[in-house]
Amino acid sequence: MKSTQSQITAIVGTQWGDEGKGKITDFFAGTSDYVVRFHGGNNAGHTVIVDGNTFKLHLVPSGVIYGKPISVIGNGVVIDPKVLIDEISYLKRKGVDPKLIISDRAHVIMPYHIALDGVLSDHQQNLAAGSTNRGIAPVYADKMFRNGIRMIDLLEPEVFREKLEKGFSFNKKLIETMSGELLNQTIEETYKTYLEYGETLSKYITDISVELFDEYKSGKKILFEGAQGISLDVDHGVYPFTTSSNTATGHISIGTGVNFHKVDRVIGVVKAYLSRVGESPLPSEFLNATADRIRDVGKEYGTTTGRPRRIGWLDLVQIRQAVRVNGLTEIALTKLDVLNNINQISVCVAYTSNNETIKEMPASLTAYRNAEPIYEDLPGWGDLPSSVWEKGYDALPSKLQDYVSFIENEVKCPVRILSVGPQRHETIIR
Repeated sequence: MKSTQSQITAIVGTQWGDEGKGKITDFFAGTSDYVVRFHGGNNAGHTVIVDGNTFKLHLVPSGVIYGKPISVIGNGVVIDPKVLIDEISYLKRKGVDPKLIISDRAHVIMPYHIALDGVLSDHQQNLAAGSTNRGIAPVYADKMFRNGIRMIDLLEPEVFREKLEKGFSFNKKLIETMSGELLNQTIEETYKTYLEYGETLSKYITDISVELFDEYKSGKKILFEGAQGISLDVDHGVYPFTTSSNTATGHISIGTGVNFHKVDRVIGVVKAYLSRVGESPLPSEFLNATADRIRDVGKEYGTTTGRPRRIGWLDLVQIRQAVRVNGLTEIALTKLDVLNNINQISVCVAYTSNNETIKEMPASLTAYRNAEPIYEDLPGWGDLPSSVWEKGYDALPSKLQDYVSFIENEVKCPVRILSVGPQRHETIIR
């Protein structure tokens, strides 16, 4: 299960998130000097299991469990300071003292952003993405309005007060106009509380762009951890049922402030089936006892929300887009063990929509809403041999190897990493 790593490696999601990126990031973090989050917020969650010990993370990169690499939260991430402080405390209670730096340019989720999130979802109704109500969309909107507050502002009381008065007033009017209810928050309480958050986090806040640039030039190894997946990308996903940031590798330079020229290795994490938290059409979704079994065996419940995830068969229309948009050099295929002892495994290879066959993700919401899956049915592989991860790829059942080959041929990208269990070591490198 040994891995080699290029100087610059990115790990990104190829579906709706929840693909198992946390485990794959953790697997490579041991040979990294830096592990970097470059987008998203605490609406995304990663679960890492090490020696039977489970870590649920939302903002700190998964590589923090190793202890060696420096964990970086980039400027493309939006930060709820209370959540981050709680997560740092959680890690310390579990015996991990994070080596962490936070971009001084990262935007801050304020209480009024969280309040606005629920109002926005009510307004969008059947076009709502199924928000986690963490304030993500409103904080990104404020960023684009040039109405936001950044981490550096929490260290400068006068500037923070100046920005807070404008941001609070704007959002208060928006919330009260849309909801017809008064916002039960005050500037004074928010000001005092967030200055305290800034003081607590001040030792971590820095210009991460300069540090990463200098360390990159000196040859240090940097691992980028994407959150969520390509179908949630605000530009390339199933809009408007997306998140509010770009999840693709192209956002790395923007979300860190460093042009790395070339990302040597781009690993797309593909779950062997599909799951989705949130609202949207989902062509390969199925509702039966097999779906219930997959959900229970795979523990398919949102890391952030605890909501049961919708289950579908692997959708290669999604994966083709992920290969193209992210420039994937390889695939990490996860949760293969969850499909043990299923007699027939379906794979969606295309859609039919409006009497057309579609093999690439459509921009048209009408086409996606009308999409019906075209399946190839493959035989299941029974169970996996004991400790198969120790024996390597050739020890896998032949029908599982056929499943892997089928995916590779359809999406034109090699499967180099296979996860055959939840533990860090239950991984096969081809």
